[in-house]
Amino acid sequence: MPATPVDETPVDTVTEVPVAVVGAGPAGLMLAHLLGRAGVPSVAVDLRTRREIETTHRAGILEADVARDLVETGVGDRILREGHEHTGTELRVAGRPHRIDFRELAGASVWLYPQTEVFKDLADARERDGGTVHFGVRDTEVLDVGTTAPRVRFTAADGTRHELRARCVVGADGSRSTCRDLVPERHRTRHGAEYPFAWFGVMAQAPSSAAELVYAHSAHGFALISQRTEAVQRMYFQCAPDERVEDWPDARIWATLQARVAGEDGFRLTEGPILERTVLRFRSFVQEPMRWGSLLLAGDAAHTVPPTGARGLNLALHDVKVLAGVLVRALGPEGEPALDDYQPAALRRVWRAQHFSTWMTRLLHTPPGATPFELRRQLGELDCVVGTRAGRAYLAEQYTGWPSADR
Repeated sequence: MPATPVDETPVDTVTEVPVAVVGAGPAGLMLAHLLGRAGVPSVAVDLRTRREIETTHRAGILEADVARDLVETGVGDRILREGHEHTGTELRVAGRPHRIDFRELAGASVWLYPQTEVFKDLADARERDGGTVHFGVRDTEVLDVGTTAPRVRFTAADGTRHELRARCVVGADGSRSTCRDLVPERHRTRHGAEYPFAWFGVMAQAPSSAAELVYAHSAHGFALISQRTEAVQRMYFQCAPDERVEDWPDARIWATLQARVAGEDGFRLTEGPILERTVLRFRSFVQEPMRWGSLLLAGDAAHTVPPTGARGLNLALHDVKVLAGVLVRALGPEGEPALDDYQPAALRRVWRAQHFSTWMTRLLHTPPGATPFELRRQLGELDCVVGTRAGRAYLAEQYTGWPSADR
């Protein structure tokens, strides 16, 4: 594999910093925030502008431990003031509602709080605390990760050229990560699975239709009903991966959603103008190793999960919580050997999340071309989940997350 050309033209500034973070989304900023609280300086860079990141709508469910970590580390208490605590969720199976009571079954809850708001809180906290974050950069190069003196070179939004000389580089640059490609091909393993369906996602200007999330499995297909704000609903329904948004006028969208949640209790969605349409393709992915030399991967750069189980953001924030502790140790008396502790601690949770997300996806979606046996077997599994305490408890425990080592 030919070496990537390196631009060694002179730079305007050279900065020595213990940790350089490539990617300034929630994972990268949370890592920088935790390191800052521990007295470890860092610099984060991102190709996107702050405006681009905070207007890209993503996941909205936080595990209780994640919400607590954000509040307790001083990111902000908007979660408590503007978020919505959900103590359960509803599974609608063949038109019948079944509530999964998280508090009763798992002694936990989750918070509905959009990822865009988590990002805003973290970006504000970095600014408040004097952290250095460069948004809207270009020509980013990550060099020498196989050594103990890695570098990150980039062009800032104002056109100036900079170089960071670090002890460690963290790749938190999302599902299209270039950092993960720095692990030599012969030394990396990529696990993954593609799904034969996608989600058609909409945002609608209408008050919430339910107090908590609703997951629906019906003869018409899967649907998920959520809330973005007090006046905007976020909803999804299963579709083909090649579905075209222009083929879906408002009336067709509402007819599809209403059919998928309809049931014997007369439940109906509150309708309103469709503000946004998108087709969300998803897959399962894990790259190992998550550490190569002085490079460490976190969040979607190392793994992605189907959105059904609401694990993606939570998993990324868990990665960086573990990584922050490891980096503090590695930059102190323990030195580089401490970095070896990151992958085992992170991967255990990653594979748990992969299992749960895949299980919940297969549980609730109708596979294209499924045989009558497969469909009836799926209904039997759903009955085992919603019809038994053990089944409901399993879903509740997995959905609310697993306690961190310090809980």
